[in-house]
Amino acid sequence: MTHIVTLTLNPALDVSFSVDRVAPTRKLRCGAVRRDPGGGGINVARVVRRLGTDCTAMFLAGGRTGRALTELLNAEHVRVDCVPIVEETRENFAVRETSTGQEFRFVVPGPSISSIELQTCFNRVMSLDPAPRFLVASGSLPPGVPVDFYARLARAARIKGTHLVLDTSGEALAAALEEGVHAIKPSIDELRELSGKPLREPSEWGEAAQRLVARGYARIVLVTLGARGALMATADRIERVDGLQVPVVSAVGAGDSFLAAFVWAIDRDLPAAHALRYGVAAGTSAVLRAGTVLAQPDEIERYYAMLGSDDTAVSANATLRQ
Repeated sequence: MTHIVTLTLNPALDVSFSVDRVAPTRKLRCGAVRRDPGGGGINVARVVRRLGTDCTAMFLAGGRTGRALTELLNAEHVRVDCVPIVEETRENFAVRETSTGQEFRFVVPGPSISSIELQTCFNRVMSLDPAPRFLVASGSLPPGVPVDFYARLARAARIKGTHLVLDTSGEALAAALEEGVHAIKPSIDELRELSGKPLREPSEWGEAAQRLVARGYARIVLVTLGARGALMATADRIERVDGLQVPVVSAVGAGDSFLAAFVWAIDRDLPAAHALRYGVAAGTSAVLRAGTVLAQPDEIERYYAMLGSDDTAVSANATLRQ
């Protein structure tokens, strides 16, 4: 039985390479090109699979790029459930400037999704039998998908008894929160947008996240803080894990790696504070490499150990499992 299913409506073939310096009009000599399967839910599925748990990656894909995406996931032994579409799956580009260490990311909108294709995808999710314990819906909405799609998904998941974990932003997130979900993962900037406040002081971050819980938007609010780590708010507690200082090569996929390790940990019924540390450890591992390479299991365990232990957090396990 697959406890975890991820859903990616707007996946991408992530293309990454390096160049000495980005400059206009000149012909730029680039380093070796790397291609990885990408998109929020797909990245989550890849890391969950690396951690040894079965996981299904469901996504919309079409054309040559879509076939390449599926082939790359098959090579990583990720269980695939592809909903075919007519238009070509997008490609995104990440360019690392070696002279400065800066990274330039080029993200395109993606293919237009027809109403029939979208309904097919929705029906596919709802027909999963048995229903998964966790459905991780992650990423932007492609053209043609209404902003209330994740809200519809939240209603249906609740009826099926599935915990919806949502990682998106903007109007799509706002609509879903009105319906209520199990967990969300905003960045600190997205938390500021949700709260409508500047949140300049660290002491304000957890309080703002907990207010979202109090309003019934989510049972768990995870806030990624970049190099400063992450925090988690539930109805009865706020947890904070500071980040580890490591050389950052690329931030691509760090948030997805964080979410994957967190969901993997709570699926194993680990306590709240432990799951949060696993998330920070995975995010730390992900930033060490260029491209969408994502977190590596041995590094996740090593960084998790470096982040310490907190046996007093065992009581939070009940909060996460309900």
